[in-house]
Amino acid sequence: MNIDFTRFNEFVEAFDILELISLVFLVAIILEAIWDIFTGRRSKGQTFANFGIAFVNYLLDRTVYGLVFVLGLFVVENFIFWRISLTWWSWGLALVLADITYYWMHRWEHEIRILWSYHSVHHSSPEYNLTTSLRLAWIEGLIEWIFFVPMILIGFDVIQTLIALVIVLIYQTWIHTERIDKLGWVDHIFNTPSVHRVHHGNSPMCIDKNYGGIFIVWDHLFDTYQAEDKKIEYGLTKQIRSVNPIVINFYEFWQIAKDILHCRRFTHALGYIFGKPGWQPNVRTRR
Repeated sequence: MNIDFTRFNEFVEAFDILELISLVFLVAIILEAIWDIFTGRRSKGQTFANFGIAFVNYLLDRTVYGLVFVLGLFVVENFIFWRISLTWWSWGLALVLADITYYWMHRWEHEIRILWSYHSVHHSSPEYNLTTSLRLAWIEGLIEWIFFVPMILIGFDVIQTLIALVIVLIYQTWIHTERIDKLGWVDHIFNTPSVHRVHHGNSPMCIDKNYGGIFIVWDHLFDTYQAEDKKIEYGLTKQIRSVNPIVINFYEFWQIAKDILHCRRFTHALGYIFGKPGWQPNVRTRR
């Protein structure tokens, strides 16, 4: 098995630009947090929890998890004997495919409880601001690379796939805010603050809506789009009510474990693991 890490050098400028953009967003996140806490617009607890979760993720993504993510895709690439050339059109196509891949990954993370168990971390905050974009589960990096294997199987370069994915993820930082109102026709094409506020809502109107990363056209195509029609209440339908990063990260795993321990049939255990969030024997409910 041959893994050529020297290819990273060919794309170092692109990674540097993305790092700079991330740094700009981080400064904006910190400034907004300071201002909101100073003016009483948010609680300190949720904000510090978000930063605490983000700090652990930073360490993991740049060590073990980042290595797993990259190595996993490189290993798959060794079994593919065709490549898509690096051209201007392949970059555009890679971004589009990364975005639709993100849509389906994101959708399954909402519709399959074992995946929801980690993705629910991002939805657990009852507040909605730029620091919410940092509230990502500590185990995501171990799992989410698998969803992008099909891009490598098609023939896309690993580094190109990673850059396309990072663009999709970085884009979503700015949409976690209540400070930007509706943007008219833009809300029907791109993921915007208005669109994503709905996604973070916990009312029946909001649940399982607006999964897109950059483009929201996938939600129109697959009938999961919902416009922001009223004031949104954020968080889970059953709030965790904790600002402890460990509790936030493993709360839903513990709920699954308790459901399994109390069930009487193996098929019920499978339902609790792979069914939709809120699944009960002979009953289908929403979370």
